[in-house]
Amino acid sequence: MAVPDDAASDRSDFVREQIQQDLAEGRVDRVQTRYPPEPNGHLHIGHAKAINTDFEIARDFGGTCMLRFDDTNPDTEDVSFVEGIIADIEWLGYEPTETLFASDYFDQLYEWAELLIRDGKAYVDEQDTETIRMQRGGYGNPGIESPYRDRSADENLDLFRRMRAGEFDDGAMVLRAKIDMQHENMQLRDPIMYRIRRGHHHRTGDRWVIYPTYDWAHGQSDAIEGTTHSLCSLEFDSHRPLYDWYLEQLPLPHERPHQYEFARLELTHTMTSKRKLAQLVASGVVEGWDDPRMPTLKGLRRRGYPASAIREFCSFIGIAKTNSRHQIELLESFVRTELNATAQRRMAVLRPLRLTITNWPTDDDGNPVVEHFEVANNPENEADGTRQVAFSGELFIEQDDFMADPPPKYFRLTPGREVRLRGAYLVTCTGYETDDEGEVTRVLATYDPDTRGGSAPDGRKVKSTMHWVSAAHAVPATVALYERLFTAEVPGEATGDPMDDLDHDSREVLTECRVEAALADTPAGEVVQFERIGYFAHDDRTPMLFHRTVGLRDEWANIQKRQG
Repeated sequence: MAVPDDAASDRSDFVREQIQQDLAEGRVDRVQTRYPPEPNGHLHIGHAKAINTDFEIARDFGGTCMLRFDDTNPDTEDVSFVEGIIADIEWLGYEPTETLFASDYFDQLYEWAELLIRDGKAYVDEQDTETIRMQRGGYGNPGIESPYRDRSADENLDLFRRMRAGEFDDGAMVLRAKIDMQHENMQLRDPIMYRIRRGHHHRTGDRWVIYPTYDWAHGQSDAIEGTTHSLCSLEFDSHRPLYDWYLEQLPLPHERPHQYEFARLELTHTMTSKRKLAQLVASGVVEGWDDPRMPTLKGLRRRGYPASAIREFCSFIGIAKTNSRHQIELLESFVRTELNATAQRRMAVLRPLRLTITNWPTDDDGNPVVEHFEVANNPENEADGTRQVAFSGELFIEQDDFMADPPPKYFRLTPGREVRLRGAYLVTCTGYETDDEGEVTRVLATYDPDTRGGSAPDGRKVKSTMHWVSAAHAVPATVALYERLFTAEVPGEATGDPMDDLDHDSREVLTECRVEAALADTPAGEVVQFERIGYFAHDDRTPMLFHRTVGLRDEWANIQKRQG
């Protein structure tokens, strides 16, 4: 197989360089990767980096990438997680060559375990898990060999078969590899290979009462499938000697795979611990795994993050050998760039304030005249065409776009000031009305009929352009605004518990919004730009509920300027 073309070389990194070397030196003549999630939860943004790495590297080298579920723990795994992971990977834009399961290999793994026992390289240990853990010692501390370590192969084989037959209680004994209890790498101090566990498995049912550990199943599954390059995150670096040791003991059906580790994806203001995310859901801090504030792919999708932006972000940050934390503003910049090119523009007023044009004409029956303006759907893409937006003498504007007593450098609507209504007319504020508490309830203005389209024939300039909706034609909508779920850049850095940095006011729901009628036709899940406000995703379950995806301001660009 040929080394990849320049397109792959342009994104060179140490993993791709290693694969190029393997191909050039003839160690492999093909490239096969795999993405191996455990189906015990939902994928998050950190997983997206691993998915991107596995699938893009396979694509760059003309190879294949398998999806393999490491389903070795029946107590925490479920078919719903399997289905959710498959859907998330498909949404990201990847299609595995084949979808497989570690449970497909339970019989082969068992046979190989018996082989190790016969070769004197595995034994049954009747000590409890805590005792085994204590006897392993620690870094710089010696390990203590199990009193069952020198059992005969025949006795170990008999006990192991009886374990499989279900003769013993859960936790009564385990099968351990017999390696080196004094090894400086703790992973090689007689690791556990099998444990008794009577949980109902989502695929094999109650056929098995013993289950392989991740380390015993992982490398062997790679070998059975023909994986050439097993790509893992850095926390598995210390596991690689064990990965290799197991493979060296077995008659493999293919050439031995090799494991390479790369840095995980960590973002500021973000937590990706499955256990902590589950705590957020269970405690009701968020509404579920697809809450738009969650870093899960389901949450990001519901919030309106384009899959293409996530892919581009993961490719941009590349593959590193050391862990680092990326600014979440960088990811948002990729999202914003994609949506700027693709999102339809619409006008929406989130906190409505009524604006009455007092000199607006009426028809013969005394009803306000209705005009229509042709407005571009997306100035970035002429092919998106235009739409007609209704305009009349009663409008809604944002409350923030009017101040009765403005501070310096406030250029929006205020008594005596002229502003431009987006694509319509120039209007001048002539007064306002208040309620008994002094709150402004209505703004009064006059319009200049010679400024249709927003330009004055005499060339006079205004300093503010405001969006609006026609009161008679607007439709109601609910809008959810989101802030960072965690206030600290590194949640839990100060106290050790990320939950201490939770922003319990990270969501604000506005229920009195008024938006232009075209938004009622927005497909579920589609993202639009609310002009002057930001990008918003139409909820995929609740009509006329919009989630703020990102604002219009490029915060990443501002960070770069400050750092420059």
